[in-house]
Amino acid sequence: MSAHDQLAFYLSTTTHLLWKLLLPLLFVCLLLLVLLVLLVLAVRLWLQGKRSARLATTRRPVVAFFHPYCNAGGGGERVLWCAIRALQQRYSHVDFVVYTGDLGVSAHEILDGARIRFNITLRRPIRFVFLRHRVLVEPSTYPHFTLLGQSVGSIFLGWEALTEFVPDIYIDSMGYAFTLPIFRYLGGCSVGCYVHYPTISTDMLCVVRERNTRFNNPDYVSNNLFLSAVKVFYYCVFALLYGMAGSCSHLVMVNSSWTLDHILSLWYVPNRTSVVYPPCDVSAFLDIPLEENGGKKRCHSIVSIGQFRPEKDHKLQIRAFKKVFARRRDDNETLKLILIGGCRNQEDQDRVLMLRGLCLEQGVADQVEFKLNVPFAELKRELEEATIGLHTMWNEHFGIGVVECMAAGKVILAHKSGGPKLDIVVPYEGGQTGFLADDEDSYAEAIENILNLPPASRLQIRQNARQSVTRFSDQEFEVSLLAAMEPLMGTVEQ
Repeated sequence: MSAHDQLAFYLSTTTHLLWKLLLPLLFVCLLLLVLLVLLVLAVRLWLQGKRSARLATTRRPVVAFFHPYCNAGGGGERVLWCAIRALQQRYSHVDFVVYTGDLGVSAHEILDGARIRFNITLRRPIRFVFLRHRVLVEPSTYPHFTLLGQSVGSIFLGWEALTEFVPDIYIDSMGYAFTLPIFRYLGGCSVGCYVHYPTISTDMLCVVRERNTRFNNPDYVSNNLFLSAVKVFYYCVFALLYGMAGSCSHLVMVNSSWTLDHILSLWYVPNRTSVVYPPCDVSAFLDIPLEENGGKKRCHSIVSIGQFRPEKDHKLQIRAFKKVFARRRDDNETLKLILIGGCRNQEDQDRVLMLRGLCLEQGVADQVEFKLNVPFAELKRELEEATIGLHTMWNEHFGIGVVECMAAGKVILAHKSGGPKLDIVVPYEGGQTGFLADDEDSYAEAIENILNLPPASRLQIRQNARQSVTRFSDQEFEVSLLAAMEPLMGTVEQ
């Protein structure tokens, strides 16, 4: 037998053996795929049966919001209650449900909290579905691969929500995009979402690729080439999955231009995506007087509002303040930095202790005040007396604290990135509304420039700022929300 014939015989025999081995495997895979499809169809029929039974009884469609921390009292919760209030007013024939993991409180206590914190009272009662496994989406549950862990956990929590109650329209209002395909393809619901902050962003990918140290990219990762490469791969895969999940949404609302850019680059659904600025309670600050004494002010306070979390970068505020204080300490004036914010847990308390230590180290401990978990009346009083409102978070997705400072008539100095740069601290009718900076030197220089301005010039900037933030009011939010939601709500119109 020639070499050519031997090779042909060998290839024929090998191919025959491979087919004998692969055919059973392919058959098993095909069988499993068929079983999976049948299981999905059976689950969908079961869930749609539950929804049909409810509609036959009540004859009222239901819109459900997935908000596991609805009693938290933050800006995201203000969006939730304002949204429900606006939709109740426009759609009187629709009922509303909130999926929440706040097991320690009653429905009455949750609604009473919304009334006390935000001065929001709903027009009609709503139903709460209490979820027992919220721990699945808490970051502390996943010390490593937190993004992936929380996302997988949200799938199970979403499944619990769906099996407890099947709505007609489902809205994810907390950023759990991986619940969207569950409700759309298993529950047969129309689905939408309000995105406060993308779970992963192209900026996060750039930070890891460039091996920069940030609060979400610690030293031991940024200093190690192998770990950085692994994290880039992990982020890229996660971004792909996140984009696939988000693209399932029939309607996407985002809270700022910065969030819009990132969602469009990951979800690829521009025709279904719109910006709906969050509702800011600007009216509460409009009674703070704008007038400034004609003479030179002897005491200037710089107020920062924000939770004591690492991304708020209070260290930058203290170091920039130290530079200004060192240059102006001989002037006949008093400078104060007042850090106002919430402490959620022991970790935040420890961070405050560290910041107090930094003030001692920088020699400004007597000039820096910490005010933790203060009531609104005290926050408003500090803003009334302040000269400058300070914000230093890099890539803040929106910046409610920035809006509040501007509504209070303070000269705002914010980070030159994210929502403050793109949406908030922008010219109003051609006039300046504030200042932007991005490092210690530029912050220190901007503070000095503000303090050196003539009172009349400062007053003009403050007036421009206050007038510009009316576009972030509750009324503007309701108009934008109802316009964005109209196509989705049309699926349940009578």
